[in-house]
Amino acid sequence: MQLEGKNALITGGASGIGRATAIKMASEGANVMIADRDIERGEMLAGDIEASGSTAVFREINVAQEQSVQEAVVFAHKRFGSLDILFNNAGVGGQEKKLHALSEAEWDQVVDVNLKGVFLGIKHAAPIMMEQGSGAIINTSSVLGFKGKKRTGPYNASKGGLVTLTKNAALEYGRYGIRVNAVGPGVIDTPIVDNWREDQRKWDVISSANALGRIGKPEEVAEAVVFLASEQASFITGETLMVDGGGLTF
Repeated sequence: MQLEGKNALITGGASGIGRATAIKMASEGANVMIADRDIERGEMLAGDIEASGSTAVFREINVAQEQSVQEAVVFAHKRFGSLDILFNNAGVGGQEKKLHALSEAEWDQVVDVNLKGVFLGIKHAAPIMMEQGSGAIINTSSVLGFKGKKRTGPYNASKGGLVTLTKNAALEYGRYGIRVNAVGPGVIDTPIVDNWREDQRKWDVISSANALGRIGKPEEVAEAVVFLASEQASFITGETLMVDGGGLTF
């Protein structure tokens, strides 16, 4: 098992990519803390993982609020005794509007969750990992962190910011044995793309706009996250691994 005995905290862990990663990490031997705003789904997933013979706990979190993030990190550390993996995955898509039509609140909602939430996760997990002398942090960016798309300005800006924030954190904490990487999903079959499905004409284009000509599965992203968290990626840091079916090259 790639993550035998490792202890992981996953934000946005109750659905989509986070859910698939929680299941995959648990199957690879990790103890998993699922942190999410969706209490019902989070508790149900933790129960399902426990029923399968692995260890999982749930905690409610709002990644845009520092106290909530700090309490979740402390809880995971105390519950498991160490914190080996942090998967900063929580994210929102926001309203599809041109920049001039966005309110300040709409901008802040997306950037606070997608970018500030990752900063807060790193801020509170890094000291624990520094003391341990080891750790792996993985952030969820996006193919839209590398290219533009009309009416998704806050999302693109937040995901692009994560690419550079990942590099900064890798430089700052590498000497402590901490690796920091990101994944860059393309169009993945998760709730965040549900709004796109409503326009069948648009969806037919979006869902096949990559080299493989299909939508991705959350489990495919989870495989990449587990790889980056494992010792197989022991000399990889500061990188963003694209899991986009070739969408960035399309």
